[in-house]
Amino acid sequence: MKHPFFQSKIVAFFSILILYSCSQKPKDDKPWIDLFDGQTLDGWTQKGGDAKYEARNGTIVGTTVHNTPNSFLTTDKLYDDFILELEFKVDSTMNSGIQIRSNSFPHYRDGRVHGYQVEIDPSERAWSGGIYDEARRGWLNNLENNSEAQKAFKQNDWNHYRIEAIGDTIKTWVNGVPAAHLVDEKTASGFICLQVHNIKPDKKEGTEIVWKNIKIVTDSVSKYSTKSPLKPIITKNQLTIDETKKGWKLLWDGETTNGWRSAKLETFPESGWKIENGELIVLASGGGESTAGGDIVTEDLYSDFELSVDFKVTPGGNSGIKYYVDSNLNKGTGSSIGLEYQILDDDLHPDAKLGNHEGSRTVSSLYDLIQADINKPINPVGEWNTAYIISKDNHVEHWLNGTKVLEYERKSDYYRKLVSESKYVKWPNFGELDKGQILLQDHGDLVYFKNIKIRPINNTKE
Repeated sequence: MKHPFFQSKIVAFFSILILYSCSQKPKDDKPWIDLFDGQTLDGWTQKGGDAKYEARNGTIVGTTVHNTPNSFLTTDKLYDDFILELEFKVDSTMNSGIQIRSNSFPHYRDGRVHGYQVEIDPSERAWSGGIYDEARRGWLNNLENNSEAQKAFKQNDWNHYRIEAIGDTIKTWVNGVPAAHLVDEKTASGFICLQVHNIKPDKKEGTEIVWKNIKIVTDSVSKYSTKSPLKPIITKNQLTIDETKKGWKLLWDGETTNGWRSAKLETFPESGWKIENGELIVLASGGGESTAGGDIVTEDLYSDFELSVDFKVTPGGNSGIKYYVDSNLNKGTGSSIGLEYQILDDDLHPDAKLGNHEGSRTVSSLYDLIQADINKPINPVGEWNTAYIISKDNHVEHWLNGTKVLEYERKSDYYRKLVSESKYVKWPNFGELDKGQILLQDHGDLVYFKNIKIRPINNTKE
C-alpha cells in the first residue's frame, strides 16, 4: 500500500499536468507570413486619396482628412489564392474596409483602385464582413440576412477578420463568426489594401482605424481552408444586389434558350450552339458565317438600353454582338443586319487588317465603321473580357473591361457619311431603327458568352 504522502504528490502532479495541458492552445502549423513588420510601412504603397498612414507602436494607423477621395495602403505584391487574418479597431463614426484581389490600372478610371472589399462598417447597418466590389459592381454579398455576423462585430474594441480567397470563392469571418460566402469569377489576382474612406465636410477630421497582426498564408492554401456553413452567393449569370436595384435584367438565364431564337427561324437552332457550365457557346464549324446554327437574336426588342456581355474567344476567333437588329429584313438568310460590337482575335484573324476604315474590324470596334481606341484594355485570347454598350437618345458608347473605347451619334450626318462609305450603303437607313433585337453572331468559330445582362431604358415586346 502506497504512503498517503506519495499519493497526494502524485495527485498534485497530474492535476498540474492537466491544468497545464488545458491552458495550451493547439499548435498553429500554418505557414504564416507577416505582411507588416511592426515598425515601418515597407512593402506597402499608398494609392488614391491623401489620408494619413503611419506605423505606430506595432500597428498601422489610418487617419481621415478632408477633401480627398478614398485612400488605400496597398501591398506591393499581388496575391491570388490566400488566407488572410488581421485585427483592427475602428472609430465608430468611420467606414473602412480590407481590399483583396484589387488593382489600379491607368486605363481604368485614371488608376482608381477597384476590386473586392471586405467591409468594415461600425454603423447601425452592421455589414462588417460583407463583400463590396469597390468602383465596379457595388454590393455582392451584404449581411442583410446574417444577423449572427452583424452581432459579432465589437464597437470600440479589437475585431478579428479571417478572409479566404481560393479559386472563385471568397469567405469571411468576423470574430470567428461566418459572415460572407461568395462565388464570383471576376478577378483572380491583385493586391491587398487597407482603406480609409473619404469623409463628408461635416464629419470630424482625424478619426482613426488601427490594424495589427496582419498575416497571410499563400502556400498549400486549400489544406488550411475552413468550411463555412453559409449558403454561397453565386454571381455567375445572376444579377448583383445593385444591378437589381438599378433595373437590370438577365438577357440569358444561364441554363436554357428562353428569350432567344434563330435569326432565320422561329425556334432556337438545333445545332451549332451549346449550353455548358453556365456558358452559351458557339461551336466551331470551319470559319465563315455558319450554316449549322447561325446567329441568334432576342425575342424582345429594345430601344435605349445598357448591355453587358462577358465573352471569350479562341485563337483566330471571330464573332460579334449586334444591336438594333431586324431579323425579318433578311429572313431565311441567317445574316441579320445591325450595328455590331466586333469580337475578334486581333492578332490572328485577317479581319483585323480589313474594313472600310483602317482598324474598324478589330475587337470592340463599331464593325466596318469606327475603330476602337488602339490602347483598349484587352485580356489575352482564352481569357474573359466584358463588353458594355450603352445607347441613349442616339448617343452610343462601346466599352471594354470598364474603359470607354469609342462613342458616336447614331443618325448624325457624320454617322451617315461613314455608312455611305461602307459595305452597309446598300441598306437604306442602316442602323437607324428606333428599336430592334440584340444578336449574338455565329461566325463559324468557337466563342463563349456568359453574364448577358440588359437594362432597358425604353423597352417594348415584339
